[in-house]
Amino acid sequence: MISHLEGKLIEKTPTYIVVECSGVGYEVNISLNTFEKIAESERIKVLTCLIIKEDAHILYGFADEEERTIFKQLISVSGVGTNTARLMLSALKPADIKQAISAGNWALIKTVKGIGEKTAQKVVIDLKNKIKKVESAEGFSFATEKNTKMEEALSALVMLGFSKAEAEKGLIKIKQQNPEYTVEQLVKNTLKIL
Repeated sequence: MISHLEGKLIEKTPTYIVVECSGVGYEVNISLNTFEKIAESERIKVLTCLIIKEDAHILYGFADEEERTIFKQLISVSGVGTNTARLMLSALKPADIKQAISAGNWALIKTVKGIGEKTAQKVVIDLKNKIKKVESAEGFSFATEKNTKMEEALSALVMLGFSKAEAEKGLIKIKQQNPEYTVEQLVKNTLKIL
């Protein structure tokens, strides 16, 4: 699995970018949402999702984790392929898609070209509970805080077998007790309360 690419931006179009990493140029399909967020700087970092099909290995790129998560959820719905998911993320912002799914507003999803009423309803029905679970855990999101100690501690706890939501709640309690804890102290003290 290729989680992200970091390298030189060789080419940027509204539908794909080419990122050179160690002499290899990777073509990465993107949405318009990501196109707008990617700076014209020489070096970039793009989150990716590798889709393997019988006849191709295709990389999809995202400017942030929220968009990548929504993309993965959308393609999990029967009848919604990668191109449809990318089209949805080009027409609507990830937050708008999440809001529409949470509210059961399939009419907003149907406004995307190529999405019919049945597909829009299926997206809402299939993802409503998944989106609510993600939203309930978002209060504990460390990625938006750019807190590497918390991210490392969370990663360690997940690798030890704890669920992400459970580990995040425990880490937040421990972090509130002492914001100066090291990664090791965060993990050890969180283990005591899990």
